[in-house]
Amino acid sequence: MKKLLLILLCFPIIGFGQFNFKTYVPDDNFEQALIDLGYDNVLDDSVLTSNINGVASLSVADEGISDLTGIEDFIGLVSLECEDNSLTFLDLSNNSNLVDLICAENPISYLNMNNGNNSNILRFWSLLCFNLTCIEVDDPIWSTNNWISSPQSYFWFEPQHYFSNNCPPSAIEEHTTNKELLKVTDLLGRETKQTNQPLFYIYDDGTVEKRTTIE
Repeated sequence: MKKLLLILLCFPIIGFGQFNFKTYVPDDNFEQALIDLGYDNVLDDSVLTSNINGVASLSVADEGISDLTGIEDFIGLVSLECEDNSLTFLDLSNNSNLVDLICAENPISYLNMNNGNNSNILRFWSLLCFNLTCIEVDDPIWSTNNWISSPQSYFWFEPQHYFSNNCPPSAIEEHTTNKELLKVTDLLGRETKQTNQPLFYIYDDGTVEKRTTIE
């Protein structure tokens, strides 16, 4: 009887390890690009995290993408090419392996590259992003001294672009104001209001906030 009880107690632990976590991808054009690349197969605003967290190189240039929400789970990403899209907000602070970025020709007003890996950057092009002024980085003095912009270099920016580790909040506020909460889910994508666990707050503008409330 004791052996049977022990086996039954083990079932929930074994079963939990078999869950497939999903990453929220609200932009249909971004998700379709991932489908075309073989990382997804159904247009349903999500992709299996296990399919993308090991991807090293991602090229989604000229795909009509306006929101790269979900890119934060590409934790193995080394190279990202997302030029010639409709991006206004690009947060790569969670992509700590990134060393190659081309985000040119986008109406970006907020770009966060403060990911702890700036000293290893090999290429960084943000030219023709005329709405962008402040680029958030690890160390603005180091970036200013080492990322010298020119068409012949691996760093190419617009003249008004500058570096800071605390960019003015206007771009962030513009991206987040007037949004409505759609739902709150747990790590498995189930709607819930239960506290004492990580929760995802999903808004109608495509933004997702991860919060943990302890009560």
